[in-house]
Amino acid sequence: MPKLLYCRRCRQDIPMLDEGEWEDIHPLLTRWVEDVMEYRGRHRDVDLQEAWRHVHDPGVLQRYFELTGFRETNINAIWHHRASYFGPPCPSCGKPYRTPMARFCAECPD
Repeated sequence: MPKLLYCRRCRQDIPMLDEGEWEDIHPLLTRWVEDVMEYRGRHRDVDLQEAWRHVHDPGVLQRYFELTGFRETNINAIWHHRASYFGPPCPSCGKPYRTPMARFCAECPD
């Protein structure tokens, strides 16, 4: 079962992918980005948001659900739902440090 960690961007605890799960889903994410880039290449006047709406999800959201049991609706959010991107838990609040190299908690006021 994936590790639940606080995600600052989502502002909630989210199931984070371990490295094995990341290796499973990363090719799908990469394929989606390539498809978005191709769509924008064919439709030069389309902005990124519009391209995201028109490009079919190659199974990213479904695979994330299969791995985590959590129904994510934003493919882009999955890019930062990787446990190794975060540091150890803060001794004060318990939320993970922003990165493995962080020396202080971005969530605590001090």
